[in-house]
Amino acid sequence: MQSPRQQSLYDALATRILVLDGAMGTRLMEHKPTPADFGGPQFENCNENLCRMHPEWILQVHREYLDAGADILKTNSFQASPIVLAEFGIEDQARELAALAAKLARQAAAEYSTSAKPRWVAGSMGPTTKSLSLRADVTFQQLSDSYYVQAQGLLEGGADILLFETFFDTRNLKAGLRAVQKIEREFGHRIPVMLSGTIERWGAMLAGQTVDAFYASVAHADVLAIGLNCATGPDLMTDHIRTLAQMSSTRVSCHPNAGLPNEEDKYLETPESMARQLEKFVAYGWLNLAGGCCGTT
Repeated sequence: MQSPRQQSLYDALATRILVLDGAMGTRLMEHKPTPADFGGPQFENCNENLCRMHPEWILQVHREYLDAGADILKTNSFQASPIVLAEFGIEDQARELAALAAKLARQAAAEYSTSAKPRWVAGSMGPTTKSLSLRADVTFQQLSDSYYVQAQGLLEGGADILLFETFFDTRNLKAGLRAVQKIEREFGHRIPVMLSGTIERWGAMLAGQTVDAFYASVAHADVLAIGLNCATGPDLMTDHIRTLAQMSSTRVSCHPNAGLPNEEDKYLETPESMARQLEKFVAYGWLNLAGGCCGTT
């Protein structure tokens, strides 16, 4: 049985395009965090630990996206899985950090939610630093168990959606889906899930799947939406989003980078140019959810 908040999500999707927020990582880097900000040199570049060390930074990003009109906030939990956090020696804190990331997003969403315009939280789950297909440096069960812990924390913290984003290997994604199925059996109800792959500029995922192969691999899953994010700007996603929209039996999402970064790692798309390109996708009827990834503000 769906919660009232989840039912409101489905009701909203039936009537309009929902807006996802934009980048979290590149926004946090604007603070120029020092090793001390991360909690010590051993945690440098562990953005998830910033939920604990600088929750005010996370809340600021969330609130600015809500001010800009976002319907859905993505949590600062992209790497909050035991497999990735093991690289920082805090794999046993994955559930806690995932829950904290969701609580911060939930707090901001609650501040801005009204009966006329509810706001929702998508628990961000990244592909991890392991790959079943590319390096075979992890087992399917290990990945699934890791995602299970991360998903538990996100749902405990108040996430309405589980968002698997920036996936470059469909086998990793299937491990994540297996974890969600286990939680659904335990909870006794369905959980809204979004799947988002990343297609590189040469036209395929890092593990080699094209967008139609990506869709075929996960089409059996009854998910809230399927889409693409990261890797490129919206211009290089055009053909892939068109293909997804033609094939998909569910909703389609797109949250691209602000173009490709230049040699100084600066993203060159502006809000105006991003909007113009995404507007074309909307005009063609391809999208149900639209937002931004790296470099967007």
